[in-house]
Amino acid sequence: MATVRIPTPLRAFTGGADEVTIEGTTIDGVVAELGTAHPDLKARICDAEGKMRRFVNLYKNDEDVRALEGGNTAVSNDDVIAIVPAIAGGLQ
Repeated sequence: MATVRIPTPLRAFTGGADEVTIEGTTIDGVVAELGTAHPDLKARICDAEGKMRRFVNLYKNDEDVRALEGGNTAVSNDDVIAIVPAIAGGLQ
């Protein structure tokens, strides 16, 4: 099972857990299983079509999955997947 790190703003959807373990052989598979285990969390990171929202980044072992193979990126039991919501704003 891969470990998925949950950022603070999304922990309410995992019962407060900062990490969850999820089955899956690809990023898409992990996200699908994450949605089964925590449906409200998936709704925050994926759109209605199941695609990752553009303001949410997923990292596999510190590498952005978009720079790898996206949803088809292979995942093994020792991998750590981090959900990183984008932060916008700045000085005016």
